[in-house]
This record gives sequence, C-alpha cells and structure tokens, in this order.
Amino acid sequence: MTKEEILQQIQEMLASLFELDPEDIKPESKLFEELELDSIDAVDLVVKLQKTIGKKIMPEDFKTVRTVQDVVDVVYKLINSK
Repeated sequence: MTKEEILQQIQEMLASLFELDPEDIKPESKLFEELELDSIDAVDLVVKLQKTIGKKIMPEDFKTVRTVQDVVDVVYKLINSK
C-alpha cells in the first residue's frame, strides 16, 4: 500500500468517523488544532486503524503524531514492518 493510498483511506476514515469535510483533511492538517479532534477521538481513530490494517498500534507509535501526514507515516511504517 502506498502513502497516497493510506492518505486517501485516512481521509475517508476521518470524514466518516468525525463528520469532517474531506476538503479540510490535508496531509499538513493538524489533528487537534485544525480538525478539532480530542484524545477520545484519537483513541477511536487508532482502534479503527488497527481493524483496517490488521496490526496492533502501540501508544508510543502515536506519541509524536500531530498531523494527518504523521498518521500516514506511522501506518505506512507499520504495514511495511515485519
């Protein structure tokens, strides 16, 4: 799966989970400041991502996540790790 495909999936996921306008979800969008997600939303996103990619996401993987691109990078790394 490419980073572009992951981005598209995450954009769709954010739009449907949190009723966001897909146009507002860009790689540089800040999850908490611009998209107004809170810590519970972040947990919901991680749970949904785990189901989608079929891998466990550790809390430390998401510790530095601030933007949509950060999420893409973490998911990409997880998918491509052994």
